[in-house]
Amino acid sequence: MSEYVISCCSTVDTTEEFLKERNLEHICFHYYLDDKPYKDDLFKSMSPQDFYQAMVDGAMTRTSQVNADEFTEYFRSFLKEGKDVIHLTLSSGISGVINSARIAADQMKEEFPDRRVVVIDSLSASAGYAIIMDKLASLRDEGYSYEQLVTWAEEHVQNQNTWFFTTDLTFFIRGGRVSKLSGWFGTALNICPLLNINDEGKLIPRQKCRGKKTVKKAALAAVKERIEKGADYAENIFITHSVCYEDAREMADMLEAAFPNMKEKIRIFDIGPTIGAHTGPGTVAIAFWGKEKEH
Repeated sequence: MSEYVISCCSTVDTTEEFLKERNLEHICFHYYLDDKPYKDDLFKSMSPQDFYQAMVDGAMTRTSQVNADEFTEYFRSFLKEGKDVIHLTLSSGISGVINSARIAADQMKEEFPDRRVVVIDSLSASAGYAIIMDKLASLRDEGYSYEQLVTWAEEHVQNQNTWFFTTDLTFFIRGGRVSKLSGWFGTALNICPLLNINDEGKLIPRQKCRGKKTVKKAALAAVKERIEKGADYAENIFITHSVCYEDAREMADMLEAAFPNMKEKIRIFDIGPTIGAHTGPGTVAIAFWGKEKEH
């Protein structure tokens, strides 16, 4: 067992089985459907199909980040076992959860002066967050020390690229991220926006594409332009989706054909409730290692 713990939030959007396989710990966000509270427990309490169908049926959604007290209890459980903690949070450009984690980490310094808790901003979400955690697990297994892993994470989060596209503007309009008028025209014209996460960890619209086929080609072109070592890319690619597996699978097939030297076949996961409450169904996220993020 490692002398330190690598930890993340449930907005990493994988499965509990994957996190156990990679020996990664996690703490859960919270979400609400029509004011009924749920734990974002990687779809253990509710299936992706039921969650997104509730949204389609008109359920109002909101989310709640992990608070400082929850982090304090969570970190304490590892420190009491004599383990140090490296915790990566959901991007500060999307959530203020990093502040809660840092408050708790400071409190732990007083309670456990001989132990360490480092909190790092992933500057990413969903598939991008997951691929960072996967890489840290691999480096730990290769023998990286606590200090080496902290340094690597801080130096490389900007090299993690995540691109998103959506084929359904409904919930972007409902959440106010797209105006009703723009959304009406976009829907009428079958516009599928292509977005990515920038150097501040914020989700930024980059292109307006007309139709699924066009946005998938644009996403592939964006990956090819930014990916590490081009066609010789030898790391992993992760994809997450919100109940549009066929779109995610087609995108994975396109990427696997373009980058045949990848470390392993592309892993595909569901976008969890916290992120999905804001995107709704029809969203695909692609994560890979490449050039530093742009503003």
